[in-house]
Amino acid sequence: MELIKELKQSKIIKNVFIALMGTVLLAISSKIKIPFYPVPMTMQTLVVLFLGVVLGWKLGVATVALYLFEGIIGLPVFSGSPEKGIGIVYFSGPTMVYLIGFLFTVYFVGSFKFNKNLFTSFLQLIFSVSFIYIFGIAWLGTLIGWEKPLFQLGVQPFLLAEFFKILIVLFSLSKLKKLNKHFL
Repeated sequence: MELIKELKQSKIIKNVFIALMGTVLLAISSKIKIPFYPVPMTMQTLVVLFLGVVLGWKLGVATVALYLFEGIIGLPVFSGSPEKGIGIVYFSGPTMVYLIGFLFTVYFVGSFKFNKNLFTSFLQLIFSVSFIYIFGIAWLGTLIGWEKPLFQLGVQPFLLAEFFKILIVLFSLSKLKKLNKHFL
């Protein structure tokens, strides 16, 4: 019985450590700004996709939830923090529901069983990332008004960058799935 308790405790400690490292990776990726037209590209969605494939949906969702919690309590983990504010004030701004969309994205990516069919995997990745923008555009409409060109403001500037990040994950799937075996 003691051995079973010890194994469970060590698995919990391992998962907490992995989740913390995932939040560090997300925080770093939010600060990386690559010049991209028309808006700079951060690497957060790439890391969210990466976490979903490597950690699976349970640990992936826990990691992203911990990341969001860190930002809400005031740690400067989000893209515009601390320059544009921190904590719940920053979180409840225009990017809030985009960030919440990370939870859905990592859930779906972690749930999919990617096979060798690149087209199917590509569609699964697009489906997963779409939640960030579906929720984000709904929030943007609530904040700035539904009569505004929401797609042009909240989605279109990011499409090329997202396509690029999805391709990176798509062509790394076999390597990422090998990493998955080490974490689960």
